[in-house]
Amino acid sequence: MKSRRPTKGRSSVAVKVESGRYTSASEVVREALRLLEEHERIRAAQLAELQTELDRRAALDPGDHVDPAVVRAGLRARSQSRRASRR
Repeated sequence: MKSRRPTKGRSSVAVKVESGRYTSASEVVREALRLLEEHERIRAAQLAELQTELDRRAALDPGDHVDPAVVRAGLRARSQSRRASRR
């Protein structure tokens, strides 16, 4: 089975049908729509999860914050530890 790329005058749909993987243009379009819907569902779930996390963080008391300098120092220490263990 040869792999062909779309050229002028030939659509991506036609190339997929000609490849033999799909039997018709409507089958290609149905598959594309199914994948698009799946992508949109995953994206919506990711956005909902992000919104939940943002809401949780917004509800924290001002005293419940993280000092960026402390976080950076911890990350540096972990990074140095990993580098040392690789030697």
